[in-house]
Amino acid sequence: MGFFKARYVRDYVAAAKIKSAVIWAVEIAAVLILGIVLAVGYGKITVMQEGSMDPTLNAGDVLLVNRMAYRFSTPKRGDIIVYKTGDDSKKASTHIKRIIGLPGETIQIKDGQILIDGETYQEDGGFPAIENAGVAETKVTLGNGEYFVLGDNRNNSEDSRYADMGNVKKRNIIGKVWFIASPWSRFGFV
Repeated sequence: MGFFKARYVRDYVAAAKIKSAVIWAVEIAAVLILGIVLAVGYGKITVMQEGSMDPTLNAGDVLLVNRMAYRFSTPKRGDIIVYKTGDDSKKASTHIKRIIGLPGETIQIKDGQILIDGETYQEDGGFPAIENAGVAETKVTLGNGEYFVLGDNRNNSEDSRYADMGNVKKRNIIGKVWFIASPWSRFGFV
């Protein structure tokens, strides 16, 4: 009788291990599929093409962009965004810059410093003084849904200071940069 009982226990344990392994494999597959769906549906991968965001982002960095970041909230000062330059998505190029001015604010660059509504903006990051104020040499008032953006490499960036770029409209913002995926030496959150 003991032989049959031991065999039953052994078979039961083996079946439980197989069942556990199958459940584990299904769970892993479900998580991977969900991750891919979320990344494709709500995210975007882009490559930094220029040096305008040095030293924060370098040319060649592979970035993950959260396309849902501004569906339920508004962009904030300091956010690094990906945006298109126009409404025609086929002709528009994409750029990556930092938000400096928010809707309704007045921006001016005077003596190398950024003024927001007449107050000097104190940035974290130790960016150099701006040598070319561009259109912001005089006061620039942002309309509803408009943002003033600058590259972190302040003296080597084509951004809102230039008339051909101008202010960024909220409808042209693709998303918020949140992660550097490559190279491995820079892997991590922005």
